Amino acid sequence: MKKKIFFGLTFLAVGLLVGAAQAADLPPKDFGMDDAIISVANSAGRAVVSISTERTTKIKRYNFGNPFGGQSPFGQDDPFRKFFDDFSGGMPDTEYKQAGLGSGVIIDPEGYILTNEHVINGADKATVTLPDGREFKAELKGRDPRSDLAIIKIDAHNLPVATLGDSNSVKIGQWVVAIGNPFGFALQNPEPTVTVGVISALHRSLGRVISGDRDYGDLIQTDAAINPGNSGGPLVNLKGEVVGINVAIFSTSGGYQGIGFAIPVNNAKKIITRLIEGKKILYGWLGVTVQDLTDDLAKYFGLKEKQGVLIAKVLKDGPAEKAGLKESDIIKQFNNTPINNVKELLSTVAAAEVGKKIKIVVMRDKKEVALQVEVGERPQDLEQAAAEIGASEGWRGLKVEEKKGVLVVDVEPGSPADEAGIVRGDLIREINKRQIQNIADYNSATKGLRGDALVKTERGFYIIKEKESGR
Repeated sequence: MKKKIFFGLTFLAVGLLVGAAQAADLPPKDFGMDDAIISVANSAGRAVVSISTERTTKIKRYNFGNPFGGQSPFGQDDPFRKFFDDFSGGMPDTEYKQAGLGSGVIIDPEGYILTNEHVINGADKATVTLPDGREFKAELKGRDPRSDLAIIKIDAHNLPVATLGDSNSVKIGQWVVAIGNPFGFALQNPEPTVTVGVISALHRSLGRVISGDRDYGDLIQTDAAINPGNSGGPLVNLKGEVVGINVAIFSTSGGYQGIGFAIPVNNAKKIITRLIEGKKILYGWLGVTVQDLTDDLAKYFGLKEKQGVLIAKVLKDGPAEKAGLKESDIIKQFNNTPINNVKELLSTVAAAEVGKKIKIVVMRDKKEVALQVEVGERPQDLEQAAAEIGASEGWRGLKVEEKKGVLVVDVEPGSPADEAGIVRGDLIREINKRQIQNIADYNSATKGLRGDALVKTERGFYIIKEKESGR
């Protein structure tokens, strides 16, 4: 069965599941496990709230279109539109309310609450319910989609506050307690619930396909049971310290299967002040597309080990291009920090100060080259920024992009190209750093070619090995 990721916010209309997870220090020998959990529930639980949201969603009335397709040749006097408008009674767009549920944790006695950004994203209205049953209208103070964290505030005072711990100190196997208000809307009970488990793993990543533009690249994994509504609630250790913010569960069926994730609380502590002040969270950016080295790529570039990151594409007018970085450069160091893989590079660059000039060391033609790059600000939409590279301005509604290369229309199963990872639909741009603009270039570059070949496609670099036959 296909695996799924379910994020913490529960939509009544959509049915998303919620996440929770966290780690704990071992309790003192003279302090029983049940005593520790009860203590955590009583202390940290007092600072956990339920967050209900309301969104207004519009559904456009049915559009019958016209038999000509696209723009009607009759313009505004289209008789077909008039007929169907009369048929539908000129019905307006339909609006309906969509409710959602999540959790949050009070971090300041004056009503500041930390939660997931996806819990409040797009909400027209958010209501916070305290464990004692009191309800307050919430005001959004700051949000950061990339970290999936947000701060909301209620008009209340002298509230119980959770203690933020140190997520860098958690260890695999430590006991943790997940706290939140799952199914609170159905159970009609404002008191938070607790589930118990251990830290299953650290530094987990959900990957770009699942997380999109959110940075789910350094998560805490736990087997604490996760239920709808836990998202945004705390993961605490047995001292009652918050070590994570629950975010998602991994499931094949939509139900609890022992795999949950939480954002390390240290990530939140870095940006809480800016979120409270309503300031934008800035992340560093180089303007490159990169890939991890394989054994074959490392060998081709003359490296003894797979240490470094290969630049597959340099975005036009980006910080990397301005600094002189080139495609097929291998980034070895950033700001005097060794770079072993893509994950390390992304986290290091993201944490760099925007506008600051940083030393970057690359391998180019088997020689080390040191460059100075001015760290740029990460665009809000990376995919759009990358898609606009080389694209023309819109002309009468059209946007085009020039593509030079040869298109792969078929790949023989079991062939060197297949084993290298080349797939149908790939656009080959270079072979052994020789530009390929057409079939003639391709035939010229491959004629009599011996040895392993470095092939650059739109997706990155690949090594196509030589067969014993020499082809």
